[in-house]
Amino acid sequence: MSPLAQRRDTPDTLHTKEWLRYYQRVRAATEAICAPLHKEDYMVQSMPDVSPPKWHIAHVSWFFEAFILKPFHPAYRTLDPAYDYLFNSYYVTHGTPFPRPDRGMISRPTVDDVYRYRAHIDRAMEELLNDPPQEHLQEILRRLALGLPHEQQHQELLFMDIKHILAQNPLCPAYRDDLAPAPEHAVGELGWHAYPAGVRHIGHDAAEKGFAYDNEMGRHRQFVEAFQIADRPVTNGEFLEFMRAGGYDKPDFWLSDGWATVKAEGWKAPLYWAERDGVWHHYTLGGLVPVDMNAPVCHVSFYEADAYAQWAGARLPTEAEWETVARDVPMAGNFVEQDHLQPVSAEPATEVPGQMFGDVWEWTGSAYRPYPGFRKLPGSLGEYNGKFMSGQMVLRGGCCATPADHIRATYRNFFPPQARWAFSGFRLAREA
Repeated sequence: MSPLAQRRDTPDTLHTKEWLRYYQRVRAATEAICAPLHKEDYMVQSMPDVSPPKWHIAHVSWFFEAFILKPFHPAYRTLDPAYDYLFNSYYVTHGTPFPRPDRGMISRPTVDDVYRYRAHIDRAMEELLNDPPQEHLQEILRRLALGLPHEQQHQELLFMDIKHILAQNPLCPAYRDDLAPAPEHAVGELGWHAYPAGVRHIGHDAAEKGFAYDNEMGRHRQFVEAFQIADRPVTNGEFLEFMRAGGYDKPDFWLSDGWATVKAEGWKAPLYWAERDGVWHHYTLGGLVPVDMNAPVCHVSFYEADAYAQWAGARLPTEAEWETVARDVPMAGNFVEQDHLQPVSAEPATEVPGQMFGDVWEWTGSAYRPYPGFRKLPGSLGEYNGKFMSGQMVLRGGCCATPADHIRATYRNFFPPQARWAFSGFRLAREA
């Protein structure tokens, strides 16, 4: 009999059964995302930033093995010691990670092996959470509270990476042909909401219930000048006007690094756009379809968002401005549960800005830097966010591939300014 099985239930261990149900729900969602894939799809790495689906589903299992099972399950035995090297993403204080650009070279273990690895981890986690060691229970739950949102982040990354992988195929295969049809709304002229100057409290309040990443911590006061923010994100149709005005051909509105990237990469339109017989189409997870001119523009970089804002006589909101607005907006929108897996057109305007949550991650004009009082998590988990606080820009609000229970007004996503494969768009701001 396992040492874990010799303990009796307590109120704390009964509580862990709720965590087990949460764990099982998140793990099942990852496998549901991969269910439409063929074995051949699992191995492809279409660019260095994309990871093969097989690697994702192994890595999120490795996370629980490395940070929960090995330290706290006395009877746990790994399936293969080599997995600690192959599926470590970037935790250099834990060990030496396998090079990210070469993840597509890992043909062995096979897809079936990786699913056996997931099942092995799940059985061990179920045993641990059904009868946990009381002396380590709080630390186990603290790490689980990070590990489950971590897997949800990889669920979104799976959608991003699967889309990029399939988009390289000239056949434009659909990931799924049964996605929920997008609603059709005619979007009117851009409207604006005004906000007065004042001192705001920005960041997650540690006294509030609910999970938040360490990069949201350090709630602090920040003076925000009076500003206006658009009532919805910029649409495909509006971005097309920028393209037709020569937006990709003139350096006037571009940051220097952005213009250099445009010329080096040959950008002429958002990622996945292609003109066919005079009609703009774009690749979606449902295949190649005509661009919905009323939906938010998606798969644009920070450089493209900033250039459009300059062209439009506006700017991108700071993350403090964005959070000021978002705190008074209902946290509802087009998330993964709506099953569109694509941004959709906005509903008619209301008294608050629309589409603040879901549809597209919104680029802000703020660099990804620590808040006052920021402290990294102890040990290897301190590498989760803190070491990336250089050369990245902040995005807010979640997207059509984000689980609804994964987002909040203080959530800080971040990508390099040239990144386009995320579900990223933007809205405009301007001075009052």
